[in-house]
Amino acid sequence: MIQAAELPRAEDEATRAASAPGGIRASYLLSVLLGLVGALALFCLTLFTLERTGNLPPPAFSNNLCVDEKLNFLRANPIRSPNLLVIGSSVAWRHVDGDALTQAMPELRPMNGAFCGLFANQSTYVGQWLLDREPGIRSVVMIADPQDFAGCWRVPTAVFNREHVDPYVYGDASPWGYYMRYFAPQSLARNALTVKAQRAGQIEWDPLVFNRHGDGPLVTDNTRELLYGRPEALDRNCFAALRQLRERLEQSGQQLMVVSTPLHPEWKERYDPDGTFMADFDQRIQASLGDHGTYWNADKDWRTPDNAFVDAVHLRWSAAQHFTLALAEQMRRAATGPAAPNGLETAGLE
Repeated sequence: MIQAAELPRAEDEATRAASAPGGIRASYLLSVLLGLVGALALFCLTLFTLERTGNLPPPAFSNNLCVDEKLNFLRANPIRSPNLLVIGSSVAWRHVDGDALTQAMPELRPMNGAFCGLFANQSTYVGQWLLDREPGIRSVVMIADPQDFAGCWRVPTAVFNREHVDPYVYGDASPWGYYMRYFAPQSLARNALTVKAQRAGQIEWDPLVFNRHGDGPLVTDNTRELLYGRPEALDRNCFAALRQLRERLEQSGQQLMVVSTPLHPEWKERYDPDGTFMADFDQRIQASLGDHGTYWNADKDWRTPDNAFVDAVHLRWSAAQHFTLALAEQMRRAATGPAAPNGLETAGLE
């Protein structure tokens, strides 16, 4: 029988047990767990709401909306059995009209695998990935401006993780897990404010509109500032990446053409008045190609219309269509010309 005097002591021991470290941890962990579940539920509800309203950005594989949206396009709009791959940065994405190419050369089945904002080492990384995924590709055209070949040393070559992107683009994997894996609430919120308008082509200088080949038409009658200033020094790492791509294509019997995109005359007059920078660029491109592939300096050899440019390096879509026809002519000449070094001997376009 417990004596009355012992009751307070028993109550004190129960109170101490409830406030012991083990008891505190259990309640704390429960609170944390409930908070995590609540946050996850709120995040899923946010994604669902954004999807229903058309404001859901793609998963942030690269945390670059332009790149991630292009991956999203390739997932939703597979390009069947391409035999021509276009790679590069935004000048390759916006300066090629696949419809014009196929009209000029019906045997072509082009795939525009260019992504905006890439340096040359990143463009070749994307090219290597798409070559692995698209075995029917026989020819690669890389369209670049000199800025693409400066600064490769400071950016990661892997624009995205191929092991994650592969099942998303080519395996029909559910996208929802990637929103958790690439959890980026700030960029999600920022991109959600604009992506719907960009997909509709309502943001003049930054539309995320693609045609069936993956090209990105820049349709505008307006012109903006040059935007691009003095270029950095050319980076040997960029040309090394091009050489690696050339070596792969040479070994596999696939063809390569590199095109230097037209540049605004005012930009050249301001930043390369004596032409030494562009001459060095030309020499390095040709050295990287060696005896395999074709180099077309469209900046020097193509007569660019006076009103073609919207800034220092980008062409409006009407001019890009004319540029594409000139590109097709260069490809045709290379394909039908004598089998010699630096020529697209057969173009490999069955």
